Amino acid sequence: MTAVQDEKSTGYVRQGKQAYLDTLRTLSEASVEVNFDPFKDIDWDSAELEVRSDDERWILNASDEIGAHPWYQGLPKQRQIEIGMYRWAQVAKVGLQFEQLLIGGVMNHLVWSENNNPEFRYATHEVTEETHHTQMFQEFVNRVNPDVAGAPTYYKVLVPFLASAGAFFPEAFFTGILAGEEPIDHLQKGAMRSGGSHPAANRIMQIHIAEEARHIGFAHQYLEQHVPELGRVKKTVLAYVFPLIMRLLCDVIMVPSKQARHDMGIPDEVAKQIWWKSAESEKLLRDLFGDVRLLADNLGIRKGPAKLLWKMTGIDGRPSRFRAEPRAASY
Repeated sequence: MTAVQDEKSTGYVRQGKQAYLDTLRTLSEASVEVNFDPFKDIDWDSAELEVRSDDERWILNASDEIGAHPWYQGLPKQRQIEIGMYRWAQVAKVGLQFEQLLIGGVMNHLVWSENNNPEFRYATHEVTEETHHTQMFQEFVNRVNPDVAGAPTYYKVLVPFLASAGAFFPEAFFTGILAGEEPIDHLQKGAMRSGGSHPAANRIMQIHIAEEARHIGFAHQYLEQHVPELGRVKKTVLAYVFPLIMRLLCDVIMVPSKQARHDMGIPDEVAKQIWWKSAESEKLLRDLFGDVRLLADNLGIRKGPAKLLWKMTGIDGRPSRFRAEPRAASY
C-alpha cells in the first residue's frame, strides 16, 4: 500500500498504512503520558466535591435538554436540584454501562488478534482507561444518587450480543463505539462550555473528555483503515446498519429510560418535546452526527438506498467540514 491511497469510488484519500501505524503509536504513547486513576486523581472526600441535597449547583442549565425546557425552569428550586442530581447520576450510570459494552466487545475483537498487531497495544490501553471510567462513574453514582435506573432493560439484554460483534463484525462494533461516544462527548462538552455543574460532575467530565478524545479518534481511524478492505457484501451490510446502530445507541445514551423519566417526574408530553419531537430537538439529533456523516461519506457508505435510512432515523444532514466542527457552524 502506498502512503496515500486514492479511493476513486468515493473521492476519499485514505490514510496510508504507515500513517495509521504512526497514529497508533502516538495514541499509545499519549495513553502512557496522560492517564487518570479515579481513586488517585479525584479527591472524593474533599470539601470541594461534597455532595449536598440543597446545593443549587446541581440545577441544570440551558445546555442540558431537560434544563432548557420551560417545564423544568418553572419548577421550585429544590425540585430542580433533585432532578439535576438524578440527571447527572443517570448520565454517569448509562455511560458506565456503555463502557462495559465497549470493554467486552474490544476483548472479543482482540482474542483473534495476531502477534505483532500494533492495534493490540492501543486497544488494551483504551480498555484500561474505560475500566477506570466505569469505576469513576459508579463512585459518582453511589455518592450522588444510588437509586438511578440506568440504561433501559432491552439494552442490558442486548449487551452480550452487541459485544460479540467485536469478534465477527468489528467494523459494525466500532461503528457502535462512535454511536455511544459521540453523543456522550457532545453532552459533556456542551455542559462544560456553558459553565459546568457541581464540581464533582465537572471533575469526572474533565477526565472523561480528555481520554475520550483518543478513543473517538481511534474508532474513526480504525474504520477509515478497515472498511475499504471489506468485501462488497459486508460493506453493503455495514452501509445499511450504520445509521440504525447510530440511532439505537444514541437513544440509549441521550434519552432517559421510561423508569428514569418516571423517577424524575417528566410528563410524557414534555419528554416527546425534549427528545426528537420538536424542531429544536430534531436539530440537536442531527447535530450529534455531523462527524459520523463525514466519516460515512468518506467511506462511501452514505449513498443510494442506504441514505434513506439516515433520513428515516432523523440523523441525515450536511456532514461536518472537518472533525469536531463547532455545532453552531454546522447549519
